[in-house]
Amino acid sequence: MSAIHTIIDLMEQLNEAHLHLIELGEEKKQAVIKNDVSKVIALVNRESKQVKIIEELEQSRTNQTFLFLQEHGIKSKLNLTVSELSRLVFDPEVKLQLKETQAKLHTTLLKLKRLNELNKQLIKQALDYIDYSIDLLSYRDDNSHIYQHPAEKNAGASKPGFFDARG
Repeated sequence: MSAIHTIIDLMEQLNEAHLHLIELGEEKKQAVIKNDVSKVIALVNRESKQVKIIEELEQSRTNQTFLFLQEHGIKSKLNLTVSELSRLVFDPEVKLQLKETQAKLHTTLLKLKRLNELNKQLIKQALDYIDYSIDLLSYRDDNSHIYQHPAEKNAGASKPGFFDARG
């Protein structure tokens, strides 16, 4: 198998790996909505493993690109984009296959980006709600931040927060 065919195969594997990340992201979205923290943690761990796989595939693709350049007599270690690489492919079928694979991967990456943005917003909303709840439970009198003479502090004792109250 030539280097360009290996590159195309690696790009298809990258697409599949990113599709798997989308599946995990959808599961994570549902877990965040259901407030299932343990499932979110498990999914984040699975996502981390998937990202490592993607990094390995990307490194293999980069290595194959260098091999392809060497096959064509280019001794440079340029990090070419797929569009630049396609200019060096002269077989129209292989060039078309390369461009189609690039388009599929691009579409998948855009879906993943949108999903990650949505999950980020959901997690931020959950954290904002938790922050708000903690603020409500730990209410302090508004005058607690105003300077008072130490001898007068006991005279105007503020209402204790929910967690500070005894009873």
